[in-house]
Amino acid sequence: MQRILSSQLTHHVGESVRIAGWVHRRRLLKSVAFLIVRDAAGLAQVVVTDPAARAAVESLPEETVVEVTGTVVANATAPAGVELAEPTVRPLGPPAVPPPFDLYRPALTATLPTQLDHAPTALRHPTRSAALRISAAAVAGFRAALDARQFVEIHTPKVVASSTESGANVFALDWFGRPAYLAQSPQFYKQLMVGVFERVYEVGPVFRAEPHDTVRHLAQYTSLDVELGFVADHRDVMAVLRETLAGMLAEVAARAGGAVATLGLTLPEVPAEIPAVHFTEALKIAGAPVDEPDLAPAHERALGEWALREHGSDFLFVTGYPMAKRPFYTHPDPARPAHSNGFDLLFRGLELVTGGQRLHRHEDYLAALAARGEPVEPYAGYVDAFRHGMPPHGGFAIGLERFVARLTGAANVREVTAFPRDLHRLTP
Repeated sequence: MQRILSSQLTHHVGESVRIAGWVHRRRLLKSVAFLIVRDAAGLAQVVVTDPAARAAVESLPEETVVEVTGTVVANATAPAGVELAEPTVRPLGPPAVPPPFDLYRPALTATLPTQLDHAPTALRHPTRSAALRISAAAVAGFRAALDARQFVEIHTPKVVASSTESGANVFALDWFGRPAYLAQSPQFYKQLMVGVFERVYEVGPVFRAEPHDTVRHLAQYTSLDVELGFVADHRDVMAVLRETLAGMLAEVAARAGGAVATLGLTLPEVPAEIPAVHFTEALKIAGAPVDEPDLAPAHERALGEWALREHGSDFLFVTGYPMAKRPFYTHPDPARPAHSNGFDLLFRGLELVTGGQRLHRHEDYLAALAARGEPVEPYAGYVDAFRHGMPPHGGFAIGLERFVARLTGAANVREVTAFPRDLHRLTP
């Protein structure tokens, strides 16, 4: 008899079936026992009336892995409206050692550090696994949206020879006796691959050795990177980002509807045109000093509230960030050279995406590095490619964990990360 999942039981009423999963909960009453079995698709209720079978169920602690055969019976009060009757319950392993928290409760009551210390079992809780299902669906939507627009997925090195890509701290390591570093982003490589495929994307880990100990920062996170050639300016990049976000959210709804329901979420609508404000205007809206070089978290929250109030949008583009706060490869605004053709996308008052138009002429790179007092040598392999013809191009990067945290309303990005790596945590 082939195993079926709990979600398929409604199609087999009156039939004998086999399910398998974990003992999620036992309710031992005087004349009957209820066994709730959890599998990848959800929960199934098993009704045990035979005394011998009941004794067997009593000896199986929560999280023990079992196989159950029985007859599917309709019952409106059971999960999904069906249950298994006259069952045979067979353990598929030894009785489980109970975890340090109850997984059958609607919410995990353990502190977040305790959950993270015991992540392999904490992630089994429906609310924790739901967030990861949403994450997986978002990545599938990211890929699908870009594949449909003739982008090519690439895979770039995560160990690099230079630590000069940005001002962020890097993780150093030994590479056969030579110094090497974990990559802070695929930025340089994805630009170079525009010269090969014109439109590229990557899903992969990036590493930031920044000593941030906040609810929004990780030392390793998943970056969804995009770069496209033959753009007029950063607005072409923003248009692709809008379509990508819409595709991600559509796939979350299609693939992870059960997870969305488990968490009680209402997915945001992506406006046909996401509202945009220039950085100088954003400072005024947020009540920040006019000479502020960047947006603080409080400013981002104020802008998110403004976008929702004035435009009914959970999303807001802020364009024209000062060149002084952007990487050297950023293209300046021809009309306002002190400002960039760069942007951030705020999602519910939090920076989610950074992007913009890049320089594409070799002489502009030399001038940009000289203006910042930086030597060309550390960037030689990157800058040299621009001598051989590169189109106007731009791109963006989405932090996956931050996106999912904002989507689910998680207070801490670690709540939606399977095995977080941060200032303090290297295990499990």
